[in-house]
Formats: sequence, C-alpha cells, structure tokens
Amino acid sequence: MIRRLLDGLYLAAGYLAGAFLIAIFLLMMALSIGREIGVNVKSGDDFASWCMASMAFLGLAHTFKSGEMVRVGLLTERLTGKPKWAAEVFALVMAAIFTGYFAWQAVLMTYTSWLINDTSTGVVVVPLWIPQTGFTAGLVILFIAVFDELVHVLPGNKPRYEKDPPKSTEEVIERAAAGGV
Repeated sequence: MIRRLLDGLYLAAGYLAGAFLIAIFLLMMALSIGREIGVNVKSGDDFASWCMASMAFLGLAHTFKSGEMVRVGLLTERLTGKPKWAAEVFALVMAAIFTGYFAWQAVLMTYTSWLINDTSTGVVVVPLWIPQTGFTAGLVILFIAVFDELVHVLPGNKPRYEKDPPKSTEEVIERAAAGGV
C-alpha cells in the first residue's frame, strides 16, 4: 500500500510538472501573440518564470525514480558486488543529505514568505509563498524519493532506478529514440 502511495506521489508530481509545462507554453503564446496585437499580458513573464521553477522541481522525483536523472552511473556501472552496493549507498546518503537540507531551507523560505506576507513586485501582486510552493513541494518529494530508494537499497536490493543493460543493438536504438539511453 505504501509503495503504491509513494509511486503515485512521484507520478502525480510528474503530471503536475507536465501541467506547468503546458501553462508555460500557453503563457508564452499569449505573450507573443499579445505583443503582435497590442494586448499586454500583465506579469506574464513573472507567471511563466514561476511555472518554470515549479515544473523543473516537481519533475525531479519522477525523473529520479524513472532512472532518467544524471547520476553516478558511470562509476557504479563498472562496479559489482559489495563495492557497487557501497557506492550506491554512499551516493544515496549524500543525495539524501543534500536534498534534505535543500528541501528544509525551501520549506523555511516558503514559510517565512507566508509569515511576513511577502509579495511580488510585478504589476500583478502575488503572495510569494504561492509560487514558492511548487518549488518547495518538488524538493520535498525529491527528498522522499531519494530516502525511499536509500531504504530500499540498504538491505542489498538492486536500485529501482537502475535499468538493465540493453541486450541488443535494436534495444539501444529504441532506448535512445525514447530518450532513455
């Protein structure tokens, strides 16, 4: 049950990142077309930049769990047995420490923005904790994903993000075409 809940959380964050990508597209189109027809989209650049931050950070956990994130694979792929396990655990512990610290600081920043009622300085005034929430949520979910993987790997299990090596030339080409080399 917990596994399904966590995997659902990572997938939902990925879908939400996709929704922010669509919002960026719509905002950029509105800004471009608006400029041509003389319509000003108030604070459009601000909203697009907030969507970009939310999209980037909300997509991290899903990218990590899918095995698509750049990591220390070049090193760990050459190792086997206990050295490989130790390298994976070390990398996951370091990732948990750094993402945990970064997530904690993001939570403090968002909470402080809410506490002091910090607002944007654009034409459309927005409480800053609202756009900061996407960034913060993405970091917290990434920390959960890294910690989840650490707990899975510690007893000696193979990391879930690690893909089996391709078995044929066709599989290499298919993975490259799908973006998952």
